[in-house]
Amino acid sequence: MESQALRQLVSEIFGNKETKEAFMKDPESVISRFSLTEQEKKAVLNTHMRLGLVDGDSMVLDDTIGPMAMWF
Repeated sequence: MESQALRQLVSEIFGNKETKEAFMKDPESVISRFSLTEQEKKAVLNTHMRLGLVDGDSMVLDDTIGPMAMWF
């Protein structure tokens, strides 16, 4: 089951220019605004470090995040 907070975070990053820029500068400060579990926080940071969450295309992100959704 996918977390509502995780969906909100991703939506905010891709839908709000200021949030996207803030995430690129300091991902942890943006993540802290959302009620993510520790596992979700680690998954977002790991994905960002490996793929550049903000810069990655949606197909790559879907392929990476999709299988992790069952953990949430």
